Amino acid sequence: MSFAGKVWRLLVGIKDALSLAFLLLFFMALFAILSARPSPGVVRDGALFLQLDGSVVEEASAIDPLEALVSQQLPASQYQARDLVTAIDAAATDKRIKAVVLDLSSFTGGGHIHMQEIGAALDRVRKAKKPVLAFALAYTDDSMMLAAHASEVWVDPMGGAIIAGPGGDRLYLKGLLDYLKVNVRVYRVGTYKSAVEPYMRNDMSPEARENAQALYSSIWEEYKANFRKARPQADIDRVTKDTVAWLQASGGDPSKAALDAKLVDKVGDWEAFGKHVAGIVGADPFDTAPGSFAKTELKPWLAAVKPGSGGRSLTGGKTIGVITIAGEISDGDAGPGEAGGARISGLLDEALNDNLAALVVRVDSPGGTITGSEAIRRAILRHKRKGIPIVVSMGNYAASGGYWVSTPADRIFAEPETVTGSIGVYGVVPTFEKALGFWGVGSDGVRSTPLSGQPDILSGFTPEIDSVLQQTVEHEYGVFLSLVAKSRNMTPQQVDRIAQGRVWDGGTARQIGLVDQFGDVDAAIEWAAQKAGLKQGEWQVHYLGGGTDPYLSLIERLLGSESETTGTASSRDLFATVAGREEQRMGRAVQDLGRLLENRGAQAYCLECAPKTASTPQVSATGRFAALAAWLGR
Repeated sequence: MSFAGKVWRLLVGIKDALSLAFLLLFFMALFAILSARPSPGVVRDGALFLQLDGSVVEEASAIDPLEALVSQQLPASQYQARDLVTAIDAAATDKRIKAVVLDLSSFTGGGHIHMQEIGAALDRVRKAKKPVLAFALAYTDDSMMLAAHASEVWVDPMGGAIIAGPGGDRLYLKGLLDYLKVNVRVYRVGTYKSAVEPYMRNDMSPEARENAQALYSSIWEEYKANFRKARPQADIDRVTKDTVAWLQASGGDPSKAALDAKLVDKVGDWEAFGKHVAGIVGADPFDTAPGSFAKTELKPWLAAVKPGSGGRSLTGGKTIGVITIAGEISDGDAGPGEAGGARISGLLDEALNDNLAALVVRVDSPGGTITGSEAIRRAILRHKRKGIPIVVSMGNYAASGGYWVSTPADRIFAEPETVTGSIGVYGVVPTFEKALGFWGVGSDGVRSTPLSGQPDILSGFTPEIDSVLQQTVEHEYGVFLSLVAKSRNMTPQQVDRIAQGRVWDGGTARQIGLVDQFGDVDAAIEWAAQKAGLKQGEWQVHYLGGGTDPYLSLIERLLGSESETTGTASSRDLFATVAGREEQRMGRAVQDLGRLLENRGAQAYCLECAPKTASTPQVSATGRFAALAAWLGR
């Protein structure tokens, strides 16, 4: 028995030692995967290959690891505009890169400003005497704009091109809410504040229609002007004014029609396109698949050329901080990709001890909660009290709450296509007294004051609480007017005449004094450096909170997000593109319904901005219908 016990203890010891060894090896492997980054060593001579299988955004949304692992799929890819510009600019001067190749077959678009920024970078590649080649199965407005900057544009024989222009219908929910006997109580200030109209009406008000028509007409004219400048040989008027006749002239063949209108240069499949590219940049010695060519993809290229995780132009000297406010503004720690007020104000406060020479606030937001916007504004003011220049750079949108956070600026930069203004405030609260009455549920009680038990979303509001809420919104609108007036050297009365919730394009906003000058984020940074008394080479740029998620690398490897397909393998034809737009409409309707039950408080939010907010998370059709069912259940 003694011998058997010793043998047993020896076996248990061996088992424990092996378990410990395997556990150590597991955690070492896990650490290696988590800390793994694309290696600059995989950069090869050939083309810079940009397979944009997703959308371009100002700030990529954070990935929820648990949600991704449970669903066994990653959300749609997002590419930060500044990363793409950095990569393309580096390719223009690097001898290893002989061409830039765009695969836009799965590209879902981005904001107008981002398309212009990336297009300008592609122009710089061509100016460096390097070709830019684009391929897609189906081109739409945004992918066509990027392709317009290419020296050679290909389309698949089974594809084509559609340029629809801005605008479209939105779903209005008044009839549905009446059917469900939901009483939506709206408190607002602003004749043009249309964000509440989906709950109040079954159609667009004349004021909202007037505003939207002026806005979209201006953006459309800018789009056509930019497109003609990039690709003067294309007949965009023929494509957009009589689309049916244009297609009929080519026998209903969209690819032939695109070639005939000079939207594209050649019609051919991915194999033919890849063979053509290989003749320019060389064959891929490691990949003999049809359509392959020598290339370096975006991630390893950025790892080789992008300085620091949160910086850019790191040359030493003083630091200019850049804080990004992208997506809808909320109160908490949401983001990146959503502008959580607590998260952004925390990043700003952490930078108070960094001895910044200037602060550039990059705004790409349709607004959101008043409280979240004010938290960010106060954090910016804490930097301003240190005596440093504060500059705002507006991206695609800087409206409502996006303009609220811009008011501390010494100077505001925007682009002609920027959507801004929408200076107004509203609040929406649903009550269910009609629904309860319909189902035979009564309510009764005793009140010591008119506000006792209020607000009561089940039994309804008293006139007193209605008055309190409306006066609160009116007061916050007055605060908004005062902030803008102080910032823009106007009186509140002058601001009120251009406010009332009205949305402006960047060109008009400059004329009426809401914007100081045109320019991109680089122009804003350079102005800030000059205002801080810094000469070229004496400053560096640091993006606050610009680090990468250490878990992202592991999640991508587990779910296989690396580029594995090219050409038409995972692309969308014209039918899929049209269907995708209808899914987006459904998604917006579900979001509008969801807002009713979210405790968001008073809002400064731009409805006109929402349909094209590139940072809006993309949800599958199944997810949207599930969300709608969940809302109805609640």
